[in-house]
Formats: sequence, structure tokens, C-alpha cells
Amino acid sequence: MRAILSFFVALLIISCAQELKEQPFQSVTVTPVFEDSVSIRAITFLDGRTLAFAGSNGVYGTVDVKSNKVRTNTQYYDSITPSFRAVGGTSEDFFMLSVESPALLYKTGEQGKMELVYTESGEGVFYDSMAFWNDLEGIAVGDTVDGCLSIIITRDRGKTWGKLSCSELPEGIEGEGAFAASNSNIVTKGDKVWIGTTAGRVYFSGDKGATWSIQQTPIVSAEPTQGIYSMDFFDEEVGFAIGGDYTQPESNVANKIKTTDGGQTWQLIADGEEPGYKSCVQFVPNSEGKGLVAIGFTGISYSFNGGETWRELSEEPFFTLRFLNDSTAYAAGSKRIARLDFKK
Repeated sequence: MRAILSFFVALLIISCAQELKEQPFQSVTVTPVFEDSVSIRAITFLDGRTLAFAGSNGVYGTVDVKSNKVRTNTQYYDSITPSFRAVGGTSEDFFMLSVESPALLYKTGEQGKMELVYTESGEGVFYDSMAFWNDLEGIAVGDTVDGCLSIIITRDRGKTWGKLSCSELPEGIEGEGAFAASNSNIVTKGDKVWIGTTAGRVYFSGDKGATWSIQQTPIVSAEPTQGIYSMDFFDEEVGFAIGGDYTQPESNVANKIKTTDGGQTWQLIADGEEPGYKSCVQFVPNSEGKGLVAIGFTGISYSFNGGETWRELSEEPFFTLRFLNDSTAYAAGSKRIARLDFKK
């Protein structure tokens, strides 16, 4: 009898824990951890303790999420203080990529200094975001130049980078690019990569950039300020993208799309419903692909059912965010980085 009772008590504890885990977020607490005269659109976790960032005015640094200690530095290139909107990390190094010509890609170097590993100059050069498949291989994307999207890839731990020729890529559209809004319009999973563009198209490679295909999505993209601003994949099948028009942030028509087949097809979701424009969207870890947080200068919105319905949790403005775990994220924006604690 005692064994049976213990069994049922154990079942009750497991059931209650599972029920708590599945409860949706009800609120978010925003705690500032860094404030300075810098615009930050690119952050990444290097490990479970270190958040790295880079922004305007050549500023880059790290946040120790255990102690909230912030270390910053400034990167100069001749007389230029670059504006960084793309960052990436491996188990060994941190990378940051500037936007306009000359594009400057730095990696962790010797004695704490950053080492320049790639540069590109020319009309139209503008890099937007980057990601890594593993410690050896990474990818960055920029706007269309000479008829195709700008894509650079490393296969040697970021020591050298090579640009794909237009013959290796699908034909681009004049003016097509990728928004440098939150370093989140490129996603890698396994050997796969998805890139969302201003033209509302998704570039896909299943072999780490060797071959490519394109899917046109139904997201609004008629104007230069419209298109896919951000995307995330929970796994290799379930993905979500958001955008809209930052000049019409209240517009919520055709600005959210979802895929359940690895990006082969995309469908509008919550069409004509909140939220409107957002610059970054991320899946909540351990949410079985149901939890989503979207962020922008219009505030923080949350969905507990895969994007079907949303609620606003805060009007606090940010540009980008990344989750540390399934209840804590870090967000960055104009002049600040903050810790976001989501409460059930």
C-alpha cells in the first residue's frame, strides 16, 4: 500500500511540474544591465555565462550574466569607427561584422585584441547578419551586389572567408537584401541554413552553402521598407518569420509567416492581428515550438501557441533578443542591454 501511495505521489509531482512548464508567460520583468550611448542590434551567447555584443561607434563587449559585469572596448579601422550589426560565436572565438563599405569582419585575436580576417569594399557593399553551423564553418549575408545576394563562408574556424560567386547562387532581385535590424534573418540547423530577405524570399541550403534554392513567401514585401526582418527555427522543420514595415509599425497585415516543413512552404499566420512590425523573433527554448517572443521598438509580444495568437507583455523598446534558458532572455536596443525575466 505504501509503495502504491508513493507511486501516486510521484505521478502527482510530475504532473504538476509538467503543468507548470506548459503554462504560458503572464508577464516580463526588464532589468537594465548596460547603458551607454551606443545602438546595439547584434548579440550572441558564447556560453552559458557570457553574452557578447557589438554595436555602433565601434563598441563591442561582453556581459557576465552571473555577475552582470560588463566589459567594453572600441574597434577602430584607420580613422573609421565601424558600425557593427552582425555577430557570431563558436566555442573558441567571437566574430563581429560591420555594415557599410568597407565591410570589416573581426575575430578574437591574440592578447585580447580583435583580428581583421575579411574586408570588402565597393558600391552597394552592406552586410546584415551572420551565423555558424559549427566551430569550423560559418556564413554571413549582405545585400545584392552585381546581380546576386552577398554571401561569404568560412570553412577554417573563421580564419579566412570566401565570397560565393553569382554563378553559385540563385539570381537575385535588384535591390534585394537582408535587413540589418537584429542579426536574426539567418538561421542554421544541422547542415541547413535559411536566409530571409527584403523581397520576402527565403534562400535555403541543405548542404552548408554548396547548393541553393529559393522560396517566395506571402509576407508583405512590395516596398523597400518591407520584407522579412527576422526568422527563427525551433528545429529543422518548424520555423517562424516576422517583419512588416518599420515606417508603418501598427500595420499587422501579412507580416507573420510560419513553416512546418523546413521552409518548403510558408503560410500567413495571425494575419491582420497583433503584433505589427517587429525586428526580432525567437522561439522559447523547451516550448515544443509553441512559445515565441517578438521584439521591436514597439515593445515585447508573446505567443504560447506557435504564433496563432499574441499578447503584448511590455511596451519596452528593443531591437534584438536571445534566450539564455526557457525563462530568461537578454535584449538590446538603443543605448542599452537588459535582462528579461518571463513569469508564468
